[in-house]
Amino acid sequence: MAIFNDDISINTLIGFGSSIKGDIKINGFTRIDGDLDGNLETSGNVIIGSKARINGNITARSVTVGGIVKGNILAPESVHLLSTSAVIGDIQSHKICAEENVFLHGHCIALSDDTNYNNAVNEWNNRLAVSASSYKV
Repeated sequence: MAIFNDDISINTLIGFGSSIKGDIKINGFTRIDGDLDGNLETSGNVIIGSKARINGNITARSVTVGGIVKGNILAPESVHLLSTSAVIGDIQSHKICAEENVFLHGHCIALSDDTNYNNAVNEWNNRLAVSASSYKV
C-alpha cells in the first residue's frame, strides 16, 4: 500500500542539467531544477528552482517559482514568486506572494474569497473563449 503524503518529502525531482520534452502528470510534491518543454500537472506542491526553465502550463496545489515559466500557472492554494523568477503567462490562485525584482507578464487572479475567485476565473475564461473564437478577416 502506497502512502501519499507530499508535505514530507519530494516525490519527483527533475535535476539540474536534465531536459524533458512532453507533458507530465505526477502524484505529489515535485521539484524541477532542469528544463521541461511540456505541461506539468500534479496533485501536490511544485518548486521550480532558480535555474529551471519550463515552457508549458503548471497545475498544482501550490507553486513556488524561482526560475522561468513560459505558460500559465493554476495553483488554487498559493503561488510564491521568488526574486529570481520570470513568468510569462497567466496566474490563478487564492493567494500570491511576489518578492522584489519578479518579472510577470500576464493576467493574474489572486482572491482569497472562494465566490469572488470563482467569479473572476469564470469571467476570465469567458473572455479567453470569446477571443479564441474570433476570426480575422
